[in-house]
Amino acid sequence: MKLNYKKTLLVGFAFFLIMAFWQAYDSIVPMMLVNKFGLNQTLSGVIMSLDNIIALFMLPLFGTLSDKTKTKFGRRTPYIVIGTVIAAVSFFGLTFADNAQLAKIGDADSKTFYSELFELDGTISNAEYNAISNKEVENSYSVKDYAAMINFNVKYSELDEEQKVAVKEWFTGINEEYFSDHSKPETTYAYKDGKYYVSGEIDGEVIEKAYIHNAYANLITPSRSNYAWSKTVANPLPFVFFGILLLITLLAMATFRSPAVALMPDVTIKPLRSQANAVINLMGTAGGMLVLVLGIVFGTGKTFNQMMSYTPFLGAVCAIMVIALLVFIWKVKEPKWVNEMEEESVKYGIEDKKEAEKDVTTSKKLTKSEFISLILILASVALWFIGYNAVTSKYSLYATNVLHKDYNTTLLIAQGAAIISYVPVGMLARKIGRKKSILAGIIMLTAAFFGAIFMTSSSPSILLNVLFALAGIGWATINVNSFPMVVELASGGNVGKFTGYYYTASMAAQIVTPILSGALMDMMGSYRPLFYYATVFVALAFFTMLFVKHGDNKPEKKVSVLEEFDVEN
Repeated sequence: MKLNYKKTLLVGFAFFLIMAFWQAYDSIVPMMLVNKFGLNQTLSGVIMSLDNIIALFMLPLFGTLSDKTKTKFGRRTPYIVIGTVIAAVSFFGLTFADNAQLAKIGDADSKTFYSELFELDGTISNAEYNAISNKEVENSYSVKDYAAMINFNVKYSELDEEQKVAVKEWFTGINEEYFSDHSKPETTYAYKDGKYYVSGEIDGEVIEKAYIHNAYANLITPSRSNYAWSKTVANPLPFVFFGILLLITLLAMATFRSPAVALMPDVTIKPLRSQANAVINLMGTAGGMLVLVLGIVFGTGKTFNQMMSYTPFLGAVCAIMVIALLVFIWKVKEPKWVNEMEEESVKYGIEDKKEAEKDVTTSKKLTKSEFISLILILASVALWFIGYNAVTSKYSLYATNVLHKDYNTTLLIAQGAAIISYVPVGMLARKIGRKKSILAGIIMLTAAFFGAIFMTSSSPSILLNVLFALAGIGWATINVNSFPMVVELASGGNVGKFTGYYYTASMAAQIVTPILSGALMDMMGSYRPLFYYATVFVALAFFTMLFVKHGDNKPEKKVSVLEEFDVEN
């Protein structure tokens, strides 16, 4: 009994393109909403939860519909093909709305742009520094007060008329060259130890790059976001266009996620599903990693690129989705592979011929104990997704504005650690069981998020990388085993339905968490609560998972050490 790796990898191309999409979506759409359209964290969280609201209803629906679909291409393939094509076209279309808004924000020359920004006099949050560096620094300033503090270390109202003119002239001369070209001391400013500097030196020392990033993130980013919001309110047409295209994209993605995931158990016999799920997740992670590499190439995670056009980047992502779909269409033979799975089930005595044929078309009723286990598994899924998705949906902003690091790099490390661990984790589940493996994964993910609470822009990058690698391994350990535990309770006739249950739990969690975490950050005036929030919810999942009694596999004893490297489950 061995897993057909080639077949499983080919089936995994559907999940590859799905995860490529979601990696780009989670990284770029929050940046568009906050930086281009000027939404606050709560409103952007509402938009970011839209996909999960749609999925909450559509994933079970299309999982069930695909169970009942009969075509010469199979039950799942038609949904995957049609959904991917529509999603790729509409996702790329988002860039046109984004560029239209960008034209509104940047349609004036630099001096005019910052002059309007100065007169708008929005509120600048300084909560990060108040919390971390200096309690005497106020939580927030107006744009004028902040600019006055940088130049004269007093508020704007305390300046004389000549100084006010000087402050405005300085502010209206700001542009991205000021912060990207650190070789010109007279054109940089920075924040350190509760004071503001407009020269290239602090007490005779050259300003460190981090301080320049701090000042940029605290003044330019939020004030420009306020300015962008004023433009959105004045002319909401690009935002409406953006919303319509986003809705189409999310509807298209929701039509084929359950069918795509259900295809793996359709073509894989039950004892090998954890192993196969490891391969499927490996393919999904590879898709996400490829998008992160593209993000580094296109510079999407750089502090000074927050107002860039995303057309080339999203064009490349959509091209990857289409190429993966073409490989899937070319190589995956769904009806044939489903028949082979039925034959293998009979061959290895998992089911007799009549049971195998019946199992594909009928459903069985769960016992009371099985039903309770299903509820507990789904509750665990919801809890760890509340914690994990809060980080994935907000981390691009957190990394840019708090850690001043390229979010692509740290996420790539997490994904790399996950991709290396997927197959070993599948083998671990064979040895100790799915439940124990998941509990170990929860402990790792909780520890990683707890450690991230204490990271700042001055923390060693290596330490942050280690934490994200641990998070990647923990998440891989959870992911490989949780879905098989759910479908283990299903029969062949309702695998799509149980797949829908799994994604209903995860998507319901992801409806709540962007809004709740965003509102918490807005309330605190800081991004800092993000990892506190994530730690608590992931830790709670440990306790619900502890009481699960069904859906686990039976660990198998091997007759030799060499057999531990076999690919059976």
